[in-house]
Amino acid sequence: LARLYNMTFQELSINSQDYLKVIWDLCEWSDKAVQPTDLARKTGMKPSTVSGAMARLTTQGLVTHAPYGDIILTPLGERYALKMVRRHRLLETFLVEKLGYRWDEVHKEADELEHAASDLMIERIDDSLGHPTKDPHGDAIPGPNGEMAEDASVVLTSVPEGSRIRIERVSDEDPKLLRFLQQQGLSVDGEASIGPATPYSDAFTLILPSGARVVLGNAAAKLIRVTR
Repeated sequence: LARLYNMTFQELSINSQDYLKVIWDLCEWSDKAVQPTDLARKTGMKPSTVSGAMARLTTQGLVTHAPYGDIILTPLGERYALKMVRRHRLLETFLVEKLGYRWDEVHKEADELEHAASDLMIERIDDSLGHPTKDPHGDAIPGPNGEMAEDASVVLTSVPEGSRIRIERVSDEDPKLLRFLQQQGLSVDGEASIGPATPYSDAFTLILPSGARVVLGNAAAKLIRVTR
């Protein structure tokens, strides 16, 4: 189908806004191209539902997607996705800094609020917070025009043993992991060393400055980004 028109952000449905944000999130955490199966797994939707949504977004000029092929945001789609990311991360920061939420409590709240908040409210929140550049999980907050600082972090699983690391980002989508890390004394900007690998295991051992050891499975380690 030829693209019929470019949707304004206000004309987008909540589902379309969510899909754009999820596509951008998947690209942010992985170098692999986004596939319909990735979206179905991330959103919990049926593959047929995802395919129908991608067809609509393609017609609206927000993604490019051939059947069974990669899903790629167009410049307009990326701009709208970053608008949603900005809303989400500012709201998470506001909930933690102003309302006393814990970092494991804010993701679902922000998901609900990001659709209801007006542009004016988001900018007032940004002003009240002093224009933060990162949210409570270490994720960069896009500026009003979508500008973001370059991310030099790498996934924890890519760092060799013996390396000293600083935790830069933790995915906000698993509250149990966030609670576990906090209980173990790990947080954004925390430092640790990568301990020796255990033979025949995919576990990662982090050695804290106190000498305490925290063992993480591969799935959990993939949700943490660090710098050396």
